[in-house]
Amino acid sequence: MGEDCCDHDHGPEGHVHVGQDVNQLPVLEAELVLEDDSPEIPSSEIPPVGEVIGELLDSAGIDKRGLALAAGALAVVGILLAVILQSVIFDEIVDEVKQELGIYERVPVWERSEWPYITDQPYSFVMEFGPYTLKETENEWNSTHHFVEFNLPMSEGGAAPNGKVSLGLWLPDVPEGVKVPVIAEFGPYFDEASVQTGPVEEPGTWLGSMIIDQILPHGYAFAQVSVMGTGRSNHCMDLMGNAEQLGVDAAVTWLGTQDWSNGRVAMIGKSYDGSTPWQAATFGNEHLATIVPISGLIGVMELMWKNGSSEARAPIMHNGVYGSYGIDGDTEDIGNMCPDYIIGPGTGVAAWMWGGEAAGTYWKERYFLDRVLANYEGSVYLIQGMHDWNVDPHMAVPVINQLKDAGIEAKGLFGQWDHDYPDRPDYHFDRSGEGRGREGYPQMTRFDWMQDLLEWFDYYLLDKGEKPGLWVEIQTNQGQWRLEDRYPPEGMTTLALDLGGALMNVAGTTSILPNGATGPVYETEPLEENIWIAGLPRLHIDVTTATVGGQIYALLEDCNENGSCIHIGHAIMDLRYHEGGTDEQTWLPIIETINAKMEFFSLDAQVPAGHTIKLSLASTGEDYLPASTSSVVTIQEGAGSNLLLDLIDPSEKILFDPPKCTHTACTDWTNQTI
Repeated sequence: MGEDCCDHDHGPEGHVHVGQDVNQLPVLEAELVLEDDSPEIPSSEIPPVGEVIGELLDSAGIDKRGLALAAGALAVVGILLAVILQSVIFDEIVDEVKQELGIYERVPVWERSEWPYITDQPYSFVMEFGPYTLKETENEWNSTHHFVEFNLPMSEGGAAPNGKVSLGLWLPDVPEGVKVPVIAEFGPYFDEASVQTGPVEEPGTWLGSMIIDQILPHGYAFAQVSVMGTGRSNHCMDLMGNAEQLGVDAAVTWLGTQDWSNGRVAMIGKSYDGSTPWQAATFGNEHLATIVPISGLIGVMELMWKNGSSEARAPIMHNGVYGSYGIDGDTEDIGNMCPDYIIGPGTGVAAWMWGGEAAGTYWKERYFLDRVLANYEGSVYLIQGMHDWNVDPHMAVPVINQLKDAGIEAKGLFGQWDHDYPDRPDYHFDRSGEGRGREGYPQMTRFDWMQDLLEWFDYYLLDKGEKPGLWVEIQTNQGQWRLEDRYPPEGMTTLALDLGGALMNVAGTTSILPNGATGPVYETEPLEENIWIAGLPRLHIDVTTATVGGQIYALLEDCNENGSCIHIGHAIMDLRYHEGGTDEQTWLPIIETINAKMEFFSLDAQVPAGHTIKLSLASTGEDYLPASTSSVVTIQEGAGSNLLLDLIDPSEKILFDPPKCTHTACTDWTNQTI
């Protein structure tokens, strides 16, 4: 940090350098002599300058008082401009000096690329060192283990009524009497034999260790919590059902009421661990101050069904994926037998067959967003990969707008990564591909994320610092980041392309066969100008069916002059839900035309001038199952069948670049060495 000579403030005149006598400072003298050979004029004969100017103004008929006021105003403006210019120049110099010395200043996102973030590591780092160390304990991880006991309704079976949640806890070593907030990750992956993970007291390598190393020193506790039926928590793994939700809420209350706690709890996590924050928020718990769901679920059925269409994993998700959790061969396994274990597989198959909840409340119990909007009083930092194959982006879009409309303070971070954290350069590369995020790499990797988290937690858990910007940071498929107040944005223009018109039929058929491979293909003429597509494109399409059923999968592509195409979006719909809601529809097959109101998964794409837009239709695609009510579907081209694309004007947006990735995965790709 340069040469620090002392620890007090003074001017440069206060420095005395080695070998210099303070009493014999050198004095430099200079004399300036001006020679003028012009004849002298007696001073008494020279009229005052003011008198001369006054006579000139009078002779010209100029108002001396008005001129004086104007001159004074100009002088004031000049002084103000000089002060502003000096302030701007001074601020720029100060920023440059701070950057050179490594002194970090919290800056808005559009200025972060100018600061020396650590950008060559496997994940991001905070830019500010915290004053506290980790409090030592008796185990090797400096943590403690605790059980939280709570009452389970007898209707839950299993271990009811004696619910017990297992958690590991880390505390900062703070002065006596100082209370701290806690950041917690809740999930099924701690201390779990099914996935061979370590005890809940051992920091998770995926997130926990980073929070403990970087954020805890700023005055935060951290906890890892096993959901019901996993790890050492008792009862059964009921896949986000009522028992799990009650256990999550009980643990939040426990964390917020301990002697060391300031009463505020944050929850963070990805995937399943990003879904538990939504569960906690449904209760309106006074201790839950903020949540950071990363690719989390607003509902379980919403994960695996879109417009009635089912993913392949949906029927077996409960018992097939999580059925072994909590089963470890000990005498407590009997406590894992719960009613939802029995009905789980049946509800999955029934939803595929009938497109919804055939009976009971299994799915309703596992839908969180409605209760969050009604009850939650904290804030939300919502993070989502736009190419997430596991948790599709409809878990975040338009959820971010629904949160804002409900008065919940919410921020979004939506990048072109897959099922990942925002700051993992190697994962971002490995899990991206052509048309599936690769075009946005390495700009997608956010090495400012951990610092961003710290600033978010500081404000909402410690009342420290400025309020974070409650905007949405969204990245296009070509890598460009920008800010939006909402997402989908407001004020967009809509480009309508009719099937059979602006979208020309290039495949020669209008029939979609239930084999998953045969269907019409439409393509535009080359675009005359660049377009930026944002949000939720729609395909409203007139069709007839051979039976009451059928399914449409729509693939949207950007094709260059050579005919090479990349994926930019897709949509799917079980035609029993052709109105776009959750209510099943009926119609007369063959003779009655219905309009399928399809909505694409959210996308943000730049398509250059000269490229074409291609729309391909089939009965299924991606990882979706064929419809249980398969049928031949016939497209009715014309004015009733349109692709609707919402466009933004980038000149009206705040565009920015994040800190540049220098990790080897990034540099190898940009230098084309891989």
